Amino acid sequence: MVKTGSSFYHLISYVLEDKRELSEEQKMKMSLKDGVRHKDRAEILAYNNCFGDKYEMAEQFRDVARLSKRVEKPAFHFSLRLAEGDHLSRDKLIELAEALVKEFTVADHQYLIVLHKDTREQHFHIIANRVGLNGKAATDSNSYKRITTFCRKQEQKLGLTQVLSPKVFLPKEQQSLPRQDRRKTRLRDHISQTLRKVNNYPDFEKAMCSLGYTIIKGRGISFIDGKKVKTKGSEVGFSHSKIEKILSLKMELREKQSEKRSWEVFTRGRTNDDFVDRLDHTSYLGPAIQQLSSIIEQLLKPEIADGQLPYELTQRAYDRKQKGKKKGRSL
Repeated sequence: MVKTGSSFYHLISYVLEDKRELSEEQKMKMSLKDGVRHKDRAEILAYNNCFGDKYEMAEQFRDVARLSKRVEKPAFHFSLRLAEGDHLSRDKLIELAEALVKEFTVADHQYLIVLHKDTREQHFHIIANRVGLNGKAATDSNSYKRITTFCRKQEQKLGLTQVLSPKVFLPKEQQSLPRQDRRKTRLRDHISQTLRKVNNYPDFEKAMCSLGYTIIKGRGISFIDGKKVKTKGSEVGFSHSKIEKILSLKMELREKQSEKRSWEVFTRGRTNDDFVDRLDHTSYLGPAIQQLSSIIEQLLKPEIADGQLPYELTQRAYDRKQKGKKKGRSL
């Protein structure tokens, strides 16, 4: 994330202090629950051409910013968060942050690097002065594209998880290619694995909640993960009706398996003709169980509609676009 602002004081206060909306009691409870630090969350990793408390640093930044009368928003605010499971040492985090200020040509300007410890994923903030000590200002043009390109390069250099860039920043030849969303892949795997383990919907919902999802059920079903991102079940190949169908078939399978076990116990050691007749009568159980197991297994392998193509490349999107054009011509 990269933004520009006009108030150094408010940005510096934000990165150095705890969240103001949390009481001391809430910080303690949330820290125990989340396994992170909500109290004294900020750790200063490095200063450059600045020192002191938030008031002193804000004044120093403002003094230098006044050297340029053309810059209305002299404050650069950078924020980088590592992907889930990635971890860098303190020195490597500083190295990454210093590479970022160099990329935005503010390496010799005033800046402050602060690590926040209130999330499971490592993330840090940089407050930098766009105006240098010589009065010249660093450009903020194409900031999002520049930081996106920077992140992809650093992921490769540092061996970090490769994250998808927004399509608008990709070369034209790559914008139309199907892409794998790690968040959706993870959700799809969690649903599939959970459905293998449980036999009814209440247990399914309980298990998914234990994995960090909030479930919203209406005409369809949606899952909200720990980052508050909402994803429809149908987007990952598991619509509400499909989940119910799988659980219903599993219930039928259990009943037939139970019937087969009971029959095997009852007929153990019996050889009379009456028994043979009844054995023939129930010989369908084996093939029926096998067939049900096969159907369930196929349903647990989701097929994403339209081969996981981006919506704008699907037949449905094309038809809708053509319909809109015809409607426009008829007006």
